[in-house]
Amino acid sequence: MIDRRTFLAAAAAAGAAAGAEAADEKLAVAGGMPVRRQPLKTKNWGPEFYDDKERQQLDDVVEMRNPFRFANPEDRSKVAAFEREYAAYAHTKYALAVTSGTAALHCAMAALEVGPGDEVILPAWTWYSCYNTVIQAGALPVFAEIDESFNIDPADIEHRITPQTKVIMAVSLQGNPADMDRILPVARKHGLKVLEDFSQSVGAKYKGRPLGSMGDIGISSLQQSKTITAGEGGAVVTNDARLYERAFRFHDVGMLRGADGKRNFFPGLNYRMNEFTGGVLLTQLRKLDTIAGAVRANAGRVYGGIRDLPGVRLRKLPDPEGELGTGIFIGFRTSGERQRYAEAMRAENVPVSSPGGSVVLPVVPEIENKVTVAPGWPSFQTERGKAIRYGRECCPRTIDILSRFAGVMMDPKFTERDTADAVAAIRKVYPAI
Repeated sequence: MIDRRTFLAAAAAAGAAAGAEAADEKLAVAGGMPVRRQPLKTKNWGPEFYDDKERQQLDDVVEMRNPFRFANPEDRSKVAAFEREYAAYAHTKYALAVTSGTAALHCAMAALEVGPGDEVILPAWTWYSCYNTVIQAGALPVFAEIDESFNIDPADIEHRITPQTKVIMAVSLQGNPADMDRILPVARKHGLKVLEDFSQSVGAKYKGRPLGSMGDIGISSLQQSKTITAGEGGAVVTNDARLYERAFRFHDVGMLRGADGKRNFFPGLNYRMNEFTGGVLLTQLRKLDTIAGAVRANAGRVYGGIRDLPGVRLRKLPDPEGELGTGIFIGFRTSGERQRYAEAMRAENVPVSSPGGSVVLPVVPEIENKVTVAPGWPSFQTERGKAIRYGRECCPRTIDILSRFAGVMMDPKFTERDTADAVAAIRKVYPAI
């Protein structure tokens, strides 16, 4: 089998050959011939792999006539089977299937006993659910800057820790693992819990370890835009029996199914997964390595074809081997350069995207730079006595980084021609910009 280094060397040579002529061509945005006749498009990955196996799972549930998970014995439940296999995949003792990634985050907050007066440090660039669930728990989100991995900057965490800090949320965004080797020691030094959110990186690994297996508790979304999906769905994973029990109770209106579970009160909600969802996700999970492997291979060809471009600045990868390869992101000196690159790539029919997520509050100008929590609450004060603020002033470096990066998004079903076109377009456009 060809090793990764040899593969990338061959890809670089092929990319250079494919791009040599393109580099001298007139840009399509200036009237030249585009690299492709039709735009390069990506789709939601999981549904591209639907076949009779997913259909059979749905038929099984119809035949059983028990779509409620707990109406079936454990050895016949689709959801229970998914949980067992997901825990094995994540290298954790426990997995809990829930209705969405947001539900998984909410369960994790309950498991970690996050509540009023607590603070949770999380990246200023993530998905809405991350900080929404902190707020729903009655706690305060405290935002740290990201670095050029688009994940939380480990160097920006420690100075944000206060006596009220309870959890650090390590989010692995767009297929790129967070730098756990630098995050975990900070948490352990201060006695904090680590919540891994790998919703956008299911199938990625960090130095050989599955995401979700390194922190105290992990969560993932299985919504339609994620690596595997049943349209909606989510999961909580952990090695801690107590955290698992609390998450389980919270997802099942406070109950712990068993001999005396109903007699132990625990305030919870209903985030139970049904058997139709569980069956589809069970089949998708068994295809996860195939999907992730195809994306990595396609990304590897593009990476290999552009690394020799003079001065090219790629997204920071804490573990290149474990990254999924969701997108091939390039950084520019200014947002104006990034915008010109995007326009030129679109004209070549190889469009690029900005990093995907949600910056906190700057997208809502009418409340920008206003204190949105009670300034008199002691735990909402910094050591200098100034109330924590949101908006651009809390994450200027994050906003700057996001304004300067754009990426060609990858798809597991791309052909070699597709990836060659991506290489040719980048090699044609980037030097001109």
